[in-house]
Amino acid sequence: MLGPNVEPGAVGERVLVLACGALVKELQALVATNGLDSLTIECLPAELHARPAEIPDAVASRLERRIAEYDRVLVGYADCGTAGRLDEVCERFDVERLPGEHCYQFFAGTEAFNELQDDEPGTFYLTDFLARHFDLLVLRMLGLDRHPELMSMYFGNYTRLIYLSQLDAPDLLERAKQAAEHLGLRFEHRPTGYGELEGALVHFTRSATTAKPAEEPAL
Repeated sequence: MLGPNVEPGAVGERVLVLACGALVKELQALVATNGLDSLTIECLPAELHARPAEIPDAVASRLERRIAEYDRVLVGYADCGTAGRLDEVCERFDVERLPGEHCYQFFAGTEAFNELQDDEPGTFYLTDFLARHFDLLVLRMLGLDRHPELMSMYFGNYTRLIYLSQLDAPDLLERAKQAAEHLGLRFEHRPTGYGELEGALVHFTRSATTAKPAEEPAL
């Protein structure tokens, strides 16, 4: 959890961001935009986004292998549906994670997200990543492509879909609209940019050269 007393990374520090594969494009963009130094981005499989119970063990396993190689580590996940288990891993390895409950919260901003939830709890959210991979991560992984009769079981209590967009990308906007139509939900679009993710990353470590690039994990 990033607090106000966390200092930016010192020059020469070896800093690892062990992140959700669903954030790789956003993290790469923020690294380039902010000129972060001594920062390595390493991503776990993006499909864990749909299997949150597996996130804590996956993070712990990677930290066991990699933590000794770095001076500081930021776990690039929010709680992400782990019900506090990821925090237990972070405490065990003495590392920090991104703030908030999930990526929707830090993209939208905590206050704005809470208002959205209070206004209409039955809201399904998409980010750029989820709009791009909606067919795989929602329809196929939930089996809705094979068993459309399950749609009401999964989404019967939802009333709207909000697309929290990081980029101005007409193709992703169209995909998000199609996703809402497929799920039978009212569509809303909220451009957020990178929200609180940028501040959290820059606050954790900042400097002025280049960072090692990350490869987007295969889905």
